[in-house]
Amino acid sequence: MGKIAVAAITSLWVIPMSIIVNHIVPGPYMDEIFHVPQAQQYCKGNLRSWDPMITTPPGLYYLSLAHVASLFPGMLLMGATSQSFSEACSTSVLRSTNAVFAVLCGVLVFEIIRFLGPNLSDRKATLMALVMSLYPLHWFFTFLYYTDVASLTAFLAMYLACLRKRYFLSAFFGALAICTRQTNVVWMLFVACSGVLDFTLDSPRQKEKEKVDQDSYHQSIGRKEATPRSNLRKRKPDNSTLDPFDRAKSFSSTEDTSGLVYDVYAVISTCWSMKWQLLVTFSPFIVVVVAFGIFIIWNGGIVLGAKEDHVVSPHFAQIMYFSLVSALFTAPLHFSVGQLRNLLQELRQNRPLSLLLTLVALVAGLASVHFFSLAHPYLLADNRHYPFYLWRKIINAHWLMKYMLVPVYVYSWFSILSLLEKSRRKIWVLVYFLATCAVLVPTPLIEFRYYTIPFYIFMLHSCVRNSGWATWLLTGTVFVCVNVFTMGMFLFRTFKWSHEDGVQRFIW
Repeated sequence: MGKIAVAAITSLWVIPMSIIVNHIVPGPYMDEIFHVPQAQQYCKGNLRSWDPMITTPPGLYYLSLAHVASLFPGMLLMGATSQSFSEACSTSVLRSTNAVFAVLCGVLVFEIIRFLGPNLSDRKATLMALVMSLYPLHWFFTFLYYTDVASLTAFLAMYLACLRKRYFLSAFFGALAICTRQTNVVWMLFVACSGVLDFTLDSPRQKEKEKVDQDSYHQSIGRKEATPRSNLRKRKPDNSTLDPFDRAKSFSSTEDTSGLVYDVYAVISTCWSMKWQLLVTFSPFIVVVVAFGIFIIWNGGIVLGAKEDHVVSPHFAQIMYFSLVSALFTAPLHFSVGQLRNLLQELRQNRPLSLLLTLVALVAGLASVHFFSLAHPYLLADNRHYPFYLWRKIINAHWLMKYMLVPVYVYSWFSILSLLEKSRRKIWVLVYFLATCAVLVPTPLIEFRYYTIPFYIFMLHSCVRNSGWATWLLTGTVFVCVNVFTMGMFLFRTFKWSHEDGVQRFIW
């Protein structure tokens, strides 16, 4: 019942907003001037044609062909088109592809939430799915012909299939996600790693080993408590007699057998003992990755078109922007008294290590914004995007500003990771952080659209167990306010350029 409610309620805002956008902006706008004509060429059967300005694979266009084909008989009966299939591929019909995917996204989010939080009621899971469907970057591009919504849909389908241990189906959706946007290969690797972690750390063999380790630890604690204090003073622990695994455990939290050091050892040892089974089980992912590697060699790079404007660059400041943007969108989670208290408590519990990590993070953040803060020509020249104004009015307002924001970036990352650690193992959180860096760091252009998938992963895992009704209602209110503002600016706050004809609109 929950997923039907999610689909129905999502349709209630997707359908009327699509009609309004298509009425006010009937023609292609921004990147649509490349995507729409390319899809229309495919509708005419010209599958070999390609616009050299398009950087992403043609997955969205093939999905649109299937979508238009499903609508074509009904359009003929209603007299909405002539006998020509190509005439049915209008801008509004192509945009409706993302409208369908937006509804599917809501359903997939609901299913993932129910899987991750089986004790949640349908009512709360429905609320969470609806709020996530309102995420401003996802919501806005639902009504335009961009690749973002299709990319997110394919990723969510891939992740849900992996959670359900249907790895062949997951790899299939992973291939579809890559065909929509090639950087999704990193998220497919993340999903595969997540599947391997669940496969190894949650295997019966590993659980039995952890139980034995815990029992032996508690027995050793009992023996130590029974030993006279005078003898304890004379005895000194000799780590040199421990094997590598026990020595690693001595450096990690003694009572937390799922600590990072323990998890790394457990994953490596279990993967080695189950290597052939893992190779067979996750072979579909391996096939897709190998095929993608062959494509990169054939293509001469990861980008298809406009390669000179999308050169891979070390943009480490990008991960700083992601943390702050994600934290601001979910401000009730991160900037509350309770979350600040939790972070300070974690800092006090392991003060020397926490202080060292904080210092390292601050130094790394300062180095990132000083040496690896890039200003792409598109960012500086195009005043239709919000990052243009954020760069000029905030980040570049004063030469000290970018350094003053570093503590906020670091706090945002610490808050994100601490919330994730409450529901996932530390090694999983590390894989998530590395995958986010792998996607964002090579990207020279500041584009908030690139933050959508890592933001959804964070929301799915951190909020299922760590937030109540009030937090979700407040977050949903924030999303609605942002959506009303950005869509109002896009539709009604138009302007013109002196050097170019046509109406210009503000966009993410």
